[in-house]
Amino acid sequence: MFMDKRSNNHLIEYFPVTTDQLNRKKVLFIIGMEGQLEQWLSAATHIPQEQMMVLKSYGPVISEPYDSLMRSIILAVYQENVEEIFVIGAADSDESISDPSHFISKMKQKGVPAVKIQTVEYLFKHCSPGFTANDLAQWMKGSKTVTDGIKQSVDLIRRHPLMPSGIRVYGLLVDTVNGKYTRVVEHQ
Repeated sequence: MFMDKRSNNHLIEYFPVTTDQLNRKKVLFIIGMEGQLEQWLSAATHIPQEQMMVLKSYGPVISEPYDSLMRSIILAVYQENVEEIFVIGAADSDESISDPSHFISKMKQKGVPAVKIQTVEYLFKHCSPGFTANDLAQWMKGSKTVTDGIKQSVDLIRRHPLMPSGIRVYGLLVDTVNGKYTRVVEHQ
């Protein structure tokens, strides 16, 4: 990963190092599985490791309002005194499932019985609003783009009934080659 030290396009604007408030601030980052993103975070934020919490998700997508990832976010806010949340995806990410039917075929090849897949399909179709997706393929596919996934995840965090109103939530898209980021969603 290339990080241009001369560039002002770093997250440091969110974390002023001139105050000792930085020493108390806890920040939660929800990122994809790309290893470069975690390295980029350390270089871009200058946040000490003990104030930085990182949750990784294939995406970074929160697929359900009451899944384990959302539970971890809520617990971090209350237990670890998180004040800000950043949902960050890599611009060059290949973590989307472009062909869910091919992925489901892989499940069958790896020994998942067809009856189990049919049961899950039944649950998606008949247990709404328990699932936000309409079927297994849609749930596996997730968002169409990384940007859409970031926007949907930020929105879900902000609108969650158990999330305190004072938490600041941002969405960023990072180019892991040059280290620059684009704001996808600003704090409201």
